[in-house]
Amino acid sequence: MTFDELEKSLIDKLGITEVNENTLRTLGLYTIEGQLNNAASLLSDKNNFSGIDVARFGNSIDEILDRESFIHMSVITQYNKALTMYRRYYQYEQIKGADRVLIEKVPEKAFREAVANALVHRTWDINANIRISMYEDKIEISSPGGLPSGISEDEYLHGNISTLRNPVLGNIFFRLHYIEMFGTGIKRIVDAYKDCQIKPRFEIKENSITVTLPALSATMSVTSDENNLLELLNGEMRYSSSEIAEKLNWSKDKTVRNLNNLVDAGYVIKYGTGRGTKYSKK
Repeated sequence: MTFDELEKSLIDKLGITEVNENTLRTLGLYTIEGQLNNAASLLSDKNNFSGIDVARFGNSIDEILDRESFIHMSVITQYNKALTMYRRYYQYEQIKGADRVLIEKVPEKAFREAVANALVHRTWDINANIRISMYEDKIEISSPGGLPSGISEDEYLHGNISTLRNPVLGNIFFRLHYIEMFGTGIKRIVDAYKDCQIKPRFEIKENSITVTLPALSATMSVTSDENNLLELLNGEMRYSSSEIAEKLNWSKDKTVRNLNNLVDAGYVIKYGTGRGTKYSKK
């Protein structure tokens, strides 16, 4: 294995002079038996692991304007190449007076965090790529593998993750400042949209997690009924569909229909399943 990309990043971020065997051992890339481990393979310049598949779409998913796959290469290279493609389509310079101002269509801070978390928390024994789908009004980042064992959806969404699926990889991403602190990625993504109408959306399934980053120019479009429901949820409280129906004097069917619309649009978060299901505004 060679580690040119890792060495370049460590020299740039930490100021070390070279990467040698002692460096790799310090980073946790050796097994107890003295062999390079899977984390080392993921960080090596060439490997047999999956990677990232990026596609930029036009007016529909049938119109693919650009597509690149970053596979069988260091996860650091994957991260940097995905960031380069993001900057190609979601950043531009605008002249304001005597200054050049960088304009972001989607916050780079949120994109960086979402991609880094996808790489650190994904399941690598699934032969599937992380998918980054780029649209005019949003970016979707979908990573293979659901939540780590022992972590609930509520803990994931509120930054209480204390279990890393890939701790060695996570530690190196932390050292390289790709992630700030363990368990704060979701909060940092949400904070990037604190002044925006449309908030990020997190869709958690058994075998995948998808993060949707809307364009900063996106505006909220809701019906009058949906707006009434959002006003009710405008606080820290979580309500069941029955409680919402009672407070708004709606039928159960009408309540569930409007809730599903708002959850699908990313305006409302759904917690739990069955009778214990609760809802709150993002």
